[in-house]
Amino acid sequence: MAATKAQAPQARPIMASTNLVYGSGLTRPAREDDPTAADSPYPASKILAETDLKASSLNWSILRFGFVYGDKDGHLESAPALMANWKWHPAQNLDLVHHRDIAAAVELALTGALDGHTVNVVDESPTSIYEIALIVGAPYEPSAEPLDDPWKGRADGALLRTLGFTATVPTVYHAQRDGRL
Repeated sequence: MAATKAQAPQARPIMASTNLVYGSGLTRPAREDDPTAADSPYPASKILAETDLKASSLNWSILRFGFVYGDKDGHLESAPALMANWKWHPAQNLDLVHHRDIAAAVELALTGALDGHTVNVVDESPTSIYEIALIVGAPYEPSAEPLDDPWKGRADGALLRTLGFTATVPTVYHAQRDGRL
């Protein structure tokens, strides 16, 4: 940040963050002004970087991505095993975001429309872990047990949409239909 201030003070830094920065126990999908809390090193590093960037005098944007997938990157295919390791309930819904929509959000940020904003970048409809497993052809044990934390993994994307964003891949089912997994 010091180098940017010294060499390119008019630069527009865009930070890629994660919706894993939100703590558990929310009563709705996480919003950008909700408190952050880290339960592992990855979101902890994002929280520290966000804090430093916001404290700078730079013209920043912070994009908090949902679970990223698309274009044969293998990330969606890894989700069932990852979530099973974390012992997440099969009915737990996740907000996803396709690579194309990450690119669209970055392009919007480059126009200045997101200057000084932290935004959640997620698709238009959450998908359960069980559904993700079905889509990628992976096993995931069903359960009739209730969800302990139904809003875990969820982030509200309304702010970004009010700032001009429109998803190009609205849901994982659209990606599947269009051969964009």
